[in-house]
Amino acid sequence: MSTRRNRAAAVAGGVLTIAVAAVTAAHAQQDDVAAFYAGKQVRIIVGIGVGSGYDTTARLVGRHIGEHIPGKPDVIVSNQPGAGSATMSNALYATGARDGTVIGAPFNGMPTMPLLQPESARFDPTKLGWVGSANRAYQATYVWHTAPIKSMQDILKQTFVVGSQAPGSSQHDYPAVANVLFGTKFKIINGYEATPKIHLAMERGEVMGSAATSFSTVKATTGDWIKEKKISVIAQFAMKKHPELRDVPLWLDLAKTDEQKLAMRLLLVRLEWGVPYFTPPEVPAARLTALRRAFDETMKDPGYRAESERAKLEVDPMTGEEIQKLVAETMATPPAVVKLVRDAMAAQH
Repeated sequence: MSTRRNRAAAVAGGVLTIAVAAVTAAHAQQDDVAAFYAGKQVRIIVGIGVGSGYDTTARLVGRHIGEHIPGKPDVIVSNQPGAGSATMSNALYATGARDGTVIGAPFNGMPTMPLLQPESARFDPTKLGWVGSANRAYQATYVWHTAPIKSMQDILKQTFVVGSQAPGSSQHDYPAVANVLFGTKFKIINGYEATPKIHLAMERGEVMGSAATSFSTVKATTGDWIKEKKISVIAQFAMKKHPELRDVPLWLDLAKTDEQKLAMRLLLVRLEWGVPYFTPPEVPAARLTALRRAFDETMKDPGYRAESERAKLEVDPMTGEEIQKLVAETMATPPAVVKLVRDAMAAQH
């Protein structure tokens, strides 16, 4: 009997020793991460111009995330716009610091670029370290009040001139594919540095509106226009309707065939990781984990939440691990569906 007790005690002691060792190792790892970041500077590089919703969110994240990273490093935010954020993403993938001191803030279309714009993408999104997303996105189709377009059905009958930043952005890709899949008559004008530039073009009469801009961005940057009825939201690109747009139709509802539905899902998946952040490849696992948990805590931070509310930015986060998994699944999309979507976008270039 005593032998059994001794064996049980030995096993229990062994389990306890392992548990204590694991906790000790975790604490040591945390201390190492804190020691690394202490006194350092973390850079968030936004792949879109100043004033966009992505930029506004990144600057808000930058003001709070440092308090949640072990060692509390300083955080600065800068911009490197170009090619639908491919310029920034390619640069960080090739030469960005692999030590956890650089974070990229791209368009949400960036992770699908290797499938849909392979000529622009010189990175493998599955090898990036996904940190998290600040918000799942809903893309609004909205029109300037003097334009003749008043509904989704109007775009099936007459030309709708819309502003866009570049191929790879939802502002370009979504209407381009809708033209092929559904016979809409979007005319896409690329080259606007950021959404505020498109809004200036709307006021000048250069374009009639935007086919697909984050509804959160629309509210944050032109909330008065909505109240004053200078713009009208006439449709939305999303997997489900935004709570504030219950009476606004989904473009997805026009998809009738399996092929159309799969093609739309390839486009719409980027909305799930709506406002994503990543590190270059090969960042040490402990530091990437620390950045992910710091991001998660930032999303719950009362100060961040209060500032988001004042800026009219929605908060509906996704963890880095969730994005990593979804990106891997997306990269496994059937080639025939990828070709359909790529051909649709190429037809608009």
